[in-house]
Amino acid sequence: MSRLISYLLHFLPLQAGAGVRVRGDYTTGLNRHDTSPAAARLAVVFSSLGHLYIHLCTAFYFVIVLALEQQWSLPYPELIELWTLGSLLVGVGALPAGLLSDRLGASVMMIVFFLGMGGASIAAGSTSSPNFLMVALAGIGLFAAIYHPVGIPWLVRNTTVARGKALGINGVFGALGSALAGLLAGSLIDLAGWRAAFIVPGVVCALTGVALLGFRLSGRVHDRPATEDKVANAGSPGSRRVLPILLATMFVAGLIFHSTQASLPKFFEQRNDGLVGDGAFGIGVLVAIVYGIAGLMQVFGGHLADRFSLKWVYVGAIFVQVPTLWLASILSGLPLVLIATMMVMANASSLPAENLLLAHHTPARHHGLAFGLKFVVSFGAAPLAVAFVASVTSRTGDLSVVYVLLAVVAVAALVAAMLLPPERQPAV
Repeated sequence: MSRLISYLLHFLPLQAGAGVRVRGDYTTGLNRHDTSPAAARLAVVFSSLGHLYIHLCTAFYFVIVLALEQQWSLPYPELIELWTLGSLLVGVGALPAGLLSDRLGASVMMIVFFLGMGGASIAAGSTSSPNFLMVALAGIGLFAAIYHPVGIPWLVRNTTVARGKALGINGVFGALGSALAGLLAGSLIDLAGWRAAFIVPGVVCALTGVALLGFRLSGRVHDRPATEDKVANAGSPGSRRVLPILLATMFVAGLIFHSTQASLPKFFEQRNDGLVGDGAFGIGVLVAIVYGIAGLMQVFGGHLADRFSLKWVYVGAIFVQVPTLWLASILSGLPLVLIATMMVMANASSLPAENLLLAHHTPARHHGLAFGLKFVVSFGAAPLAVAFVASVTSRTGDLSVVYVLLAVVAVAALVAAMLLPPERQPAV
């Protein structure tokens, strides 16, 4: 783990905060510490690893459930609903997590995130009944709620230039987590059984928490004080109009993301037209291809967000999702894999602009609260998405209706995004 962190520190192409000295850190009790570029880059590294782990640990169940269908002889809709409470807690827990981050410090909350989610994943792999599995999955959801309202603002505060690029690279780690969820879970299931698919990622996540705790205790990781952007947009009438619009579009984006994440493994199982063989590994490979390729789009989205109007970058990403969602409902085989990749790419590319719009129009001292609200809304859509996918599957046995309806709600999000005020000055 320490070698991985050192590698990322050396090669991660981010420009972190300038070295300054700060007195009186209320989160550690130290009288003096150095917020050097190295410390800032460590924060960015752990933020990126956290993004990988949360998407890994909140997506691997949708592949694991394919093995549990056979092991426990329970129907797919009943098994997938075990994640409903966990997905609800990912959203509900975001706001208190953000508030605690504003009060206690992001690095403290990130330690809790790594240790808690890793431990809950290990517990899920040790269960022997659906009821206990539901409780363990709820634990994963509760601790996963910490990451987005804490880790993303932590990265923003520790990156003073090219924030769109930084958020894009961080987004690649999240997409890598979604990709590895299918590939790693499928591989571990075929090699060692479904329990290993929970336990191995849980151990890695917990060890990362131990590493962050060590850096924190040694003073090499801490929390950079919040500073306001020089662009005086936060609190303006235009900024006050941004939040309700973003809440609406973020809810729809969350509904699309979580419905796709929950349904795509089963959809590929139904419609892969012989592209992969039997077993969870083949389906996991297809999911990994989709999310792995799509994740790279976040770097491009961040590049666009640094150079063009945040509004129009955001609107364009939503626009592309409308036809791709509809096409996914009618395709199969290789064309389905290709259009699903484009669909997820469009969803992912909107995130840097979305996060910058929110940070740009919110006072820095309230970033935890603002991002907490964002992820209450976007992850609050997760239980609705899981229930939606389970209901459609139990009623029709075919998931194509899911993608038709998602295309309709994407149109609504597009209309809302068009109402955002003009944004021409990049938030850097």
